[in-house]
Amino acid sequence: MYILEINQLRKFLFELFLAIITAAIRKSPFDAFKTFNELNPSISDRHQWRQRYPTSFEFHSSSKLSPLFTILLFSSKMPSLAVKLYSIFFKFQQRYTLHNLTQIPVHAVDPFGITSRLEESTAASNPSFYEGVATKDIHIDPFSSLCIRIFLPATVVNFDPTTIIEDKSKDGAFIYSGYSPQARTKHKRLPVVLQFHGGAFVGGSNDSVRNDAFCRRIANLCDVIVVAVGYRLAPESRYPAAFDDGLKVLNWLAKEANLAECGKWMGNGNRNGRRRADAHVFDGFGASMAEPWLAAHGDPSRCVLLGVSSGANIADYVARKAVEAGKLLDPVKVVAQVLMYPFFIGSSPTALEIKLANSYFYDKSMCMQTWKLFLPEEKFDLDHPAANPLIPGREPPLKFMPPTMTVVAEQDWMRDRAIAYSEELRRANIDAPLLEYKDAVHEFATLDVLLQTPQAQACAEDIAIWVKKYISLRGHEFSY
Repeated sequence: MYILEINQLRKFLFELFLAIITAAIRKSPFDAFKTFNELNPSISDRHQWRQRYPTSFEFHSSSKLSPLFTILLFSSKMPSLAVKLYSIFFKFQQRYTLHNLTQIPVHAVDPFGITSRLEESTAASNPSFYEGVATKDIHIDPFSSLCIRIFLPATVVNFDPTTIIEDKSKDGAFIYSGYSPQARTKHKRLPVVLQFHGGAFVGGSNDSVRNDAFCRRIANLCDVIVVAVGYRLAPESRYPAAFDDGLKVLNWLAKEANLAECGKWMGNGNRNGRRRADAHVFDGFGASMAEPWLAAHGDPSRCVLLGVSSGANIADYVARKAVEAGKLLDPVKVVAQVLMYPFFIGSSPTALEIKLANSYFYDKSMCMQTWKLFLPEEKFDLDHPAANPLIPGREPPLKFMPPTMTVVAEQDWMRDRAIAYSEELRRANIDAPLLEYKDAVHEFATLDVLLQTPQAQACAEDIAIWVKKYISLRGHEFSY
C-alpha cells in the first residue's frame, strides 16, 4: 500500500514538473524566432542546402514571452536551462520505467504484444479534420497488437459538407461523425508517408500525444497521408517483432492498393456501356474491400518512409526489404526515406559516444539497457544488423537504396554513426543530405515539450522541402 502511494506521489510530482516545464517551453512563440536567431546565428542560416530549395514558410504568433521564460529558453548557451532541467526528470522517469521492464518474467510475456505503455499519454482519433487533419485507427493484424493511425489532410476534400457523415442512434447520440469518401467520385490523391515512432523499442506509441502532433505537422506541411505504425514493443516482443511489423504494414499498404483497384473493377456496375440496375450492390461490395481513405486518396506509387530514433532503424530495414522485394510490392514504390536521429550503435565506441555518453534525455547507459531488452538474449551483440548499419555484408548493396535524408543533433551521442552511414550512402551515389542542428538534443523535433520550439518547426519544414522533391515526381523509379 505504501509503495503504491509513493508511486502515485512520484507520478504526481513528475507530472507537475512536466506541466511547469512544458509551459515554459511551449510559451516560446514563433514571433520570438528573430530573438532566437540573434542569439544562435548558426541556426539562422538554416543550412546551405536550404538556399537551393527555398521555402515560403513563415512563423506567426500573437503571444509574448515573459522575461523569465526568455532567459530560460533563449539563453546564449544552448540547450536552454528549461531543457536541461526537464532532461534530468525525463531520465529519472525513463530509468524507473526500464527498471520495471527488467522485472517482467519471461513466462509472463504476452505473445500478442503491446503497442503502448499505460504511462503514455495518448490522443484520441478524430475523423472530422481537427486542426486540418482527420485521423482514424485500424488494427490490421488479428494475430498481434499491430495497428496503424491514418492522418488525412483536409486538402483532399476542401471542406465539402457532403463528405461529412453523421450517423445517429435512436436517442440522438452520435455514433459516427467524420469524413467518408463519396463513391464514383474522382478524388485528389496524395503520397503516403509510413511513419515509425521513437521510444528506444520499449516505449512510445503511434497514438501518443507527441506523435499525433508531429504526424499532423508532417501531413500538413508535406500535403501527404501519414500512416503511423504502432509496432510491438520490447521486452514483450523482442527482435525481430518491431521490424517484421514495419514490413507487414508496407505489404498491407500494397494489398490495400490492389484491393482498391479490384474494387473499382468490380464496383463500376457497367456492362456494354450501360449501367446495371443493381450497380449500387456492386459499388458497395467493391468499396468495402479496401480501407476507404487510402482507396480514395492514397497514391502508393509515391511512398516515403520516415523513422524517428529507434523508428529510423525500422524504416531503414523496411527500405532494404522494399529494394529486395522490387516489383513484388507493386503498386507501392518507396521513393525516399527520412531518418531522424537514428538509434544506431556498435561494439566499438566512437569519439562522441564517449564524450557525450551522459548527454540529454537518452544517455548511453540507458540506451544499452533498452538494447538488452530488445535484442534476443542469446544473440545480444551491438554489431547486430538492427543496431549497426555499417557492418560489412549487409544486403542489398547501398547503391540500390532510395534517397535518404538524415537528421542529427549536435548534442546527441548517436550522431557519429548516423553521419557515417549518410557518408556511405553518398559514396554509393545516393542522394543523402545530412541536416545537423546546432545545440540540438536527441528527439529535439519530436519530444513532447520541444514540439512547439522554432527549431522543431524548422526541422519539419526542412524535411518537407526535401520530401516534396521526390513525391512531386510521378513515376520516379530506382534500379530495383
